[in-house]
Amino acid sequence: MALRGKWAQGIEPRNFTWILQGKLAVCERPGGYGANHRKVRRQEEIIWLREQGFSMVVSLAVSPHNLHNYDEMGMPWRHRPFTRSDDQEAYLARLFPELRQLLLEGGKIVLHQDELGDRLCGLMAAYVLWNNLVPGGPQAISVIEQLLHRQLGPDARSLVALVPRLPAPGTTTVSVDRPDPLPAVDPDEGA
Repeated sequence: MALRGKWAQGIEPRNFTWILQGKLAVCERPGGYGANHRKVRRQEEIIWLREQGFSMVVSLAVSPHNLHNYDEMGMPWRHRPFTRSDDQEAYLARLFPELRQLLLEGGKIVLHQDELGDRLCGLMAAYVLWNNLVPGGPQAISVIEQLLHRQLGPDARSLVALVPRLPAPGTTTVSVDRPDPLPAVDPDEGA
């Protein structure tokens, strides 16, 4: 049965906020989390993301639960679990270039964890600092606090503090998942 009217447009995910207007946003996991999770709401929120033209959902949730729903709803996704046990610096060094590349390719990206908590907020503050969108850590924290209407705690601030140790945007890094980088290929070589 095809949805009609306003239902065909879905509903905005909880705590949806633009970090970079029209390009990068965050929200709570579609459908909510824990006891508040609802299948119908999840479907409506995924429809909304799809209808708003998002090119990618990046789930930072530890659990892969419900990721198959993105496939069912025709929504591209990537799973990049962000846990407390991860090497935070290595994680940021892998994730930030990936996000930057998606955005440079014209993508419209939304990131989520189960809830819009301190770690996801801190990740966004660290990203805007790493991407040179603000001049320093205090400004990154302030901007994200204003956008998300919440004060960043110690977990968030510790992520921002890692940024000076990360490779600069546009530099090549060795992925932890692929220890041996692929060699650069000259397109004119061998022609």
